[in-house]
Order: sequence, then structure tokens, then C-alpha cells
Amino acid sequence: MKNTVDFIKIKDGELGAVNLNNMIPVNESNYSLVDLNKETLTIAELKYQKLLREQLDWLNANYKQVKNKSFKLYQLYNNGKLPENIKLFQY
Repeated sequence: MKNTVDFIKIKDGELGAVNLNNMIPVNESNYSLVDLNKETLTIAELKYQKLLREQLDWLNANYKQVKNKSFKLYQLYNNGKLPENIKLFQY
């Protein structure tokens, strides 16, 4: 996959990606916060915690890029100008 108006690779895909097309409003009752400083019990939890920290660090360092892309996607949607390939994946 490549970076597009609705898709951003995190650290060239090494740490995953953000699919802006999946942005939806969520009430506070429908999510829980993750404490990235808590002690973990297993190696798998420690690895996942490390990945989340690295993703968060990248997202914070690239805040303007993420914000600008998400705003551009929002504007395209509101103006009825989404590219066809993005329209296909809307719910």
C-alpha cells in the first residue's frame, strides 16, 4: 500500500499505518484508555506496548501531516469530491 489521501504509513510502514477512511466519532463510553507506562505481565504485552509507544511517538512527531491529510479527506467528503476508489470503501 502507498500513502494516499486516506492512508498514511507509519515510519514507511515499519510500524503499521493509519487508515483515515476509518475515522468515526466515538463516545467516551465506547473506548478505554491504554496506560503505556504500566508494568506488563508477558513478553507479548511488552512488545505490543513498545509498538504502541513507537506509533504514538511517530504520530506526535508528524502531527501536522496527519492533521492536514485528515482535514483534506474531510473536505473532499463534505464537498462530494472523494475519489471513486475511496467511495467504494465507505459504509
